[in-house]
Amino acid sequence: MNEERDFGPQPLAMLLDRWGLSHHDLVEVSPEQLTHKQVQRAAMGRKLTLKMKQKLARTLNLAIWGRFTNEEREQFEEYFPKHLFNYSKGYDATAEELNGGQLQSLEDRKVRRDFLIEIGKVQ
Repeated sequence: MNEERDFGPQPLAMLLDRWGLSHHDLVEVSPEQLTHKQVQRAAMGRKLTLKMKQKLARTLNLAIWGRFTNEEREQFEEYFPKHLFNYSKGYDATAEELNGGQLQSLEDRKVRRDFLIEIGKVQ
């Protein structure tokens, strides 16, 4: 039984780069105890379970959402595993970027305090 486990760099890595987010940004905002090693393995293409892919998609959405203004939030389309991993069911390499019009570097923005309170990261 020879199962392929490494799929090379994933769309997740490209999205993190294009949004200006680091692995640490995901770990910091995750309410699900995501680790740096899990994010690194996901970005580099190690095969993950559906549960882990969903956890990463939720966390990426939170990392972006937490830095947006209320107006920007209204325009944002959530990412799902099929957008982040080229081995996920439903992945389409030719699909347009969901948030192409909004895609911007968020590296200079901090996560909003009201958002951190909402997800239970700050009292």
